[in-house]
Amino acid sequence: MKLIIYTDGGARGNPGPAGIGVYVTDENGRKLEEHAVYLGVQTNNQAEYKAVLLALERALVLGATAVEIRADSELMVKQARGEYKVKHPNIAPLYLQLKNLETLLGFRVKYTHVRREKNIDADRLSNDAMDTGSGKKKLR
Repeated sequence: MKLIIYTDGGARGNPGPAGIGVYVTDENGRKLEEHAVYLGVQTNNQAEYKAVLLALERALVLGATAVEIRADSELMVKQARGEYKVKHPNIAPLYLQLKNLETLLGFRVKYTHVRREKNIDADRLSNDAMDTGSGKKKLR
């Protein structure tokens, strides 16, 4: 089964209270599941990576045969594709986890940069997580 997974991570303040959103669909765009997770204090880039890590973990559990990650973080997408080097010491271990999960999946993961307005579900979920963690909202 091919999955298209939208991911977003954010932090209010950088670093600050952070959350991630992961919105999983099949290749026809039918929602399979969604996740909103509060991370505590993290940087925005750490949150972006942790969203992708959760997405790849879910792809493993769901038995995906192909995965396209769609994210609005151009930096993360270009690093995941190998176009940019990962230099920050807080991101390097997350990048290694990402590559290890790709190896476990057994196929090449496609990473696509999308504009924020094309990533509304994952953005909503990451904001829900941040609101929940800060006590402003309860998750549904």
